[in-house]
Amino acid sequence: MTTSSGYVALTNFITVTKFDGTDPNKTGTAFSPYNKFQNGKHGQINDKNDSSIKYNYLSFIYQGAARNRSGDNMISSLILANSEISMKFAVEAVQEKYHVKIETYLMTNAFEQQTKLTEEQWLVSSMSYDPEAIEVILSSAIDAVGANAPNRVLTQEIVGHLPVTGSLQNR
Repeated sequence: MTTSSGYVALTNFITVTKFDGTDPNKTGTAFSPYNKFQNGKHGQINDKNDSSIKYNYLSFIYQGAARNRSGDNMISSLILANSEISMKFAVEAVQEKYHVKIETYLMTNAFEQQTKLTEEQWLVSSMSYDPEAIEVILSSAIDAVGANAPNRVLTQEIVGHLPVTGSLQNR
């Protein structure tokens, strides 16, 4: 929706979780007590579907998905102002391999979530910094070149019936 001044308001909502989907705040992390952020409005914005979920303001730039230089993986990044708090957040996110869900919404004139445009899931893979900014690099969970996939044992409960022989037939 176009605001009264003629601008289209877009906001990114990020949710940071541990690899198992749990809230990292339960262990007293550097950015406690928050794991939900938005970059559209100072203060808090309530979730569209659950008003008990609040996204706190964090000044960041989200650079959406792009192919990496070798063309085999998708990457994106979050750019934060360089401060002691941001640095602790970035270092911890890389070390703990946090997952980040980023949702981009078109906002209403009252600055409420109107239409979800995208939803992306990322893994925090690395970071870089200079005196002014910290760039947190996000990548897809599977790196095609290194063939690094999350370790999992395939069980019948996860994937259904498994073959019991080495020969498979397609009928």
